[in-house]
Amino acid sequence: MLVLSRRPGESLRIDENIRITLVACSAGQVRLAIDAPDHVEILREEVYERIASANLAAAGAQDGVVRRAVTRLRGSSGNRTSNEANRKGGQHG
Repeated sequence: MLVLSRRPGESLRIDENIRITLVACSAGQVRLAIDAPDHVEILREEVYERIASANLAAAGAQDGVVRRAVTRLRGSSGNRTSNEANRKGGQHG
């Protein structure tokens, strides 16, 4: 991790297209201005962590849904095969 000291009004660069400027510093808080291209996602750490946690929870829930769906499909595979044969003209009922 790189640690830098900056005074209000001073900036730092990340690559060629991101500039972070220290706007103000008072009462244990700093205000930053970030100039970056639109495609660069900028999030506060606590927001990023909440999103990441929600994504993991959703992926876990979706994993369970997918497993149940696969189990159902495997259980009904015999029916599916005979239905496909019916559609192909193997049996006319």
